[in-house]
Parts: sequence; C-alpha cells; structure tokens
Amino acid sequence: MSGKLRLAEGEAARTACARALLRTGVDEETGEVLSRAVLAQRVGWCAGLVAGMVAALIGAHWNRVDVEVLAAGVDAGGRRLPSNAWMALRRLGWAVTAPGGVRVNDRVVRMAQEQAGRALRSAAWRAEVTAGVLAAWPADPRQRTPTEWDQVRASIPGGQHLPSNVIKGRTRQVVTFAKANGRLPVDVFELEGVPRIPRMLLLAACDRQQAIIERSDTDPTRALLRLQLPTRPDPRTYRDWTWVACPIRLPSTVPASAVLHLPTLRVTDGKVRADMAYTHAVPKSRATGHSVAVGVDWGLNTLLSAGALRLHASGRITALGAGGQFRAAGVLAKQHRLRRLSERLHAKADHYARLLGGRPDEQLRAKHEVLAGEIRHVSTRRANLNDALAWAAARWTVDQAIAARATVIYLEDLRSMEARGMGHSLNTRLSQQVRGKITDRMRHLAAETGIAVVTVPARNTSKHCPQCLTPLQHRKAPDRPTTPGWKWAICPNTGSCGWQGDRDHGAWRRIAARGLTHQGKAVIDKTSGQMVIRSVVDTLEAAAVVTPSTSKTSRRDRSKTGPTRHKPPRPAPRRRRAPSPTRPHGQAGKRPEGHAPTDRKLPRAAHRHQDVNTISTPTTTGHRPRGAALGAGFHLHVHASPPRWETIPETPSGLGSLS
Repeated sequence: MSGKLRLAEGEAARTACARALLRTGVDEETGEVLSRAVLAQRVGWCAGLVAGMVAALIGAHWNRVDVEVLAAGVDAGGRRLPSNAWMALRRLGWAVTAPGGVRVNDRVVRMAQEQAGRALRSAAWRAEVTAGVLAAWPADPRQRTPTEWDQVRASIPGGQHLPSNVIKGRTRQVVTFAKANGRLPVDVFELEGVPRIPRMLLLAACDRQQAIIERSDTDPTRALLRLQLPTRPDPRTYRDWTWVACPIRLPSTVPASAVLHLPTLRVTDGKVRADMAYTHAVPKSRATGHSVAVGVDWGLNTLLSAGALRLHASGRITALGAGGQFRAAGVLAKQHRLRRLSERLHAKADHYARLLGGRPDEQLRAKHEVLAGEIRHVSTRRANLNDALAWAAARWTVDQAIAARATVIYLEDLRSMEARGMGHSLNTRLSQQVRGKITDRMRHLAAETGIAVVTVPARNTSKHCPQCLTPLQHRKAPDRPTTPGWKWAICPNTGSCGWQGDRDHGAWRRIAARGLTHQGKAVIDKTSGQMVIRSVVDTLEAAAVVTPSTSKTSRRDRSKTGPTRHKPPRPAPRRRRAPSPTRPHGQAGKRPEGHAPTDRKLPRAAHRHQDVNTISTPTTTGHRPRGAALGAGFHLHVHASPPRWETIPETPSGLGSLS
C-alpha cells in the first residue's frame, strides 16, 4: 500500500482497479534504462517461472478431496484457514518448489501459491453445481420437468436462487462430454480438466522484499513501482535478480487521495500491462430509506429505458418526468454481424483442421494459421465493442440517477431470462446482449456517488398497468390500436385509469415502484455481495402503483373556425448593389464575384450534432453505417435521451395523443 486511507462519517472504503502501462524501467544495479521490449522480456521470464510452479501445484491437487479440504476453511487441527490463498496452502502443507537449478526467493513462491490457491478455491463452487446436476440427472436433458427442476435445485447448495441458465449451461457441458465418451463424467475435475494457467505476476502476495509501489508527492498522477526481476530466463543465483524501477502514469480515474496497492502484471502483445488496484473513500450506499429511485428496463433495440419515481411520505408514488431511452440498434446489429462472421471463420477453421488430420501439408497449415489470426482479430473487435457499449449504457443510467437526485437504481433481474419463440436470429441476439457487463459497470459507477443498485424480480413488469395493475393490452403502434403487437401498451380500464404508453416506459415505472415498496425486503447476496430483492409480497405489490399527475393538458378547442390569415411572401434577400472587387492573383483577398464553389467537402461526421441526441431514428430498412465509414465511429449507432427530469404531465389516453 501507499499511505493509509482515512474515512469520515458516512463514508465507506471502496476498492477498484484501473489499467496502466509500463513503458520503461531502470535497472538500479547497473543504471541501464530498459526499453519496453527488454522490460517485457524480463517480466515474461518471471511470469514463466511462476506459471510453471502454478501448473505443478494445481496438477497435484486437482481432485475433489483436496478442493473440498481447501473449501472447508479449516486445517487438520480445526483452526480456521487464512483468507490469503498462499497462507492457506502453507497451513495445509501444499508446498511448491522451483525447477531444478533455478533460484527464486520465497516471495516468488508466494505468488505461485496465491494464484494456485485462487484457482482451486474457485473450482469448489463449480464442483458443487456439477455434482448437483449429475445427482439429479433428468430423463431428457433438453427439457426438464418442474419436478426435475425442484430436484436439481435441492441437490445444489444455494440452488433456490441459482439462475436456471447456469444449470442449463452445466447440463449442456455434461451432454457434450457424454456424446464424446459414451458416459457421464464423475465430477467437474474430469469434465473440465486442469485449467489453463495465465502468465501473470500477483504482486499483491508479496511484501517490500519483492515489490514496492509509491505515489509521487508532487504529481499525484505518477507512481513508481520497484520490483525484483531476473536477468536471465533461468536465474541460477540470487545475483541474477536485480531491482528495476518502473515509472507509471496513473489513469485519470484514480483519485488523488486513493491508496495504491501492488498491481498484477501481464505481458500482452509485447507490452507490460498493470492492473492497478486502489482504495478510496466513497459515500455509503444504503438498502432502505429511499424516496427517489430510478427504474431501468431492458429491451432489444431500445437497450435501456429508464425513469425516476418519487415516494412521498403518504405512500403515494409519482413520476418525475417522462423517462428516457438508450437505443443501440446499430451497435447490436454490428455485433450480430461480427458474431455471424466469427461462426463462419470457426466453421472454416474446423474444416481445415479435419483436412489436415496430422498430415504435413504446409500450404493448408498456413491457411489455417491465417484463419486463426483472423478469428482472434474478430474476437477482439467483439470484446471491444461490448466493453464500449457496456460503459456507455452504464454511464448514461448513472447520469440519469444523478440528474434526478436518486439514491437507488432498481434493475429487473434477468439472469434466468431465456429467449424463445422469437425466431432463431432474434433469439440469438437476445441471448448475447451484454446485460451482465452493463450491470457490473453500473454498480462500479454508481458506487462512486453512493447510489445503490438493487435487482428486483422481473415478473409481470411489462404485463400490468403501472397506474392500476390491470393487465395491459399490447398493440403494434399507437396509431394502430386494433393491430396486435408488443410495443404499445393500452390499459383496458378506461373508466378510472386509461393509461397508454410505450411498453418499456410502463415497465420501468413498474420496476421502480416495486423496488420502492419492497425496499425493506432488500438483502445482500452472500456469494456476490450485491443487493437483491428476491420475491414479491402481494400486500406490498398492491401499493406499487404510480399516481398520475394532477396537471392536465389544456382542452381548448383548436378547430378551425374561419379562413386562414393571409401571410405575405418572404421578402427577397438583399443583393449586392456594387460588384465585388476583382480576384487577386494570390491566395489572399475577398470573395470573388458570383458563386465560388469549393472543392473541399467536409465529411458528415465533421459537422454532425454530437450531443446526447446523436442521430434520428432511421426511416429506411437495413443498416447503413455511413457515419462509421466517415469517422463518426461508435456514437453514430447510439442515441440516448438527455438526463433531464422536469415534471412533465402525462397525456390522458382520451385525447388521442401518440406520446
């Protein structure tokens, strides 16, 4: 650590991570300045030594008995195991040694034991889920009956609240193993095999004898990392290890008052990347006592719909504004095209692998390697696009909460959602949305301002009216009230309610109202540490209604009663009363007389309005990424509502309004 964090009243410590890059280093023994390539080489040597020891340690204890002993949390004498993985392994006597002839200090062994201990501890949960699935194996793995679902959840510890897609994913994995081997696996260790060991240095397991990080006193954006690195791939003595000082430029997201921790180093594409962990003070978030909340509903093309509600002291719930939307149809369409391209490349690569069949065909092998590189390139593009979309959507949602001065964000829990009955292509697009990433980024950004993020059950949030809880009638569009569809919702209770609006806007009202009335039922999940509302109480749900605004739209009759008043035509613009001067021979001078068209055309992205409302909704079918080709990039395909929360009166349905 670098310093000590001091907390004031109403603050909590929050640990986050930011990425940095080690560009150079200085060998303190020789004074030599290490280039980026040399530094990556020396870090890679150390990471290779650690990865070898981790592989040996995991391979020796990759079995059910040892993992259960580690997961039990007590040693042979009944004492509680330490939370640090390397200390727990040493308490159990699980030692590891360096390869023959290689000399490493005890801190390098600690890094190997820490990485191996984390991997073995993470396997305990997968082992419990797999054992429960195998113990309650269904007659038809493709479709479980309700009784079989109850049996498999009862056989898994904590299976009552486990998402069904986790159980289905593990079932598909077992089915694949059974097809290849003709039998069911014994446990997860036979099903998965020894995991792949990443090459990295967990410096957090070390002390000052191996690595030190200090923040600059004059420039808070700079830090200095000092660590011992080998001077050769197989260090024979301790003299082959020298101290290297690496200056680090901290990202702007790291506060100046944050406490720095030792990072994790990885070598990627010849560069040393550091995962900088830091702890800083943030306002405390609470599970109860909320009066203003933001509800968020998921969609397909309209990725997010959100709005704010206020809970009054009398128990009445009112809406603050009309809500907003975060639409990402273009980004999701691009992601869908990249997915199909990846599937075609994988199919072609598998075909080449079958043709090779171990034969020495250099030409075909070269084509297979080119395809493998293209697959990695497409996968990187998909990952980057998902990350950009997740950060943009999360930032927009948190900004909505900040603008509304809300203290909580309520999300519908869609972990168990399955896309069915909407066609093969649409089902795939629904299943591959980045909801999990958006939720994680949302919690990360909301914690900085003390805003709680709570998941609520999603049942009937789009089915019932937000003002009277009557089942809604869904239509294709507001101007087609008799055509069945799903986008526009109309309340059939025209006598006392008569609400109508976008289906997603009604859903976020229901989500926020349900969260406000059930906030006393919010609990913290023990496995994830996240706030959740697990079930809906009927008495509380009956109070989760949104009271319509008392202000009404003017009903003055605006029908035409007479002839339209004559308006004079627009006067002609002023013309030059004297000819322009003759054009000089040089570049300088006034505009020549007459029209002077220029040959230089600015791209559309150069003069396009770049506010939160980036583009209008396309009126033609098909996807035309013109702006992306001209340099507009990601934001051409995303348009969001601005974070404004004036109280906008709702229009009664009897007026025939389309808004």
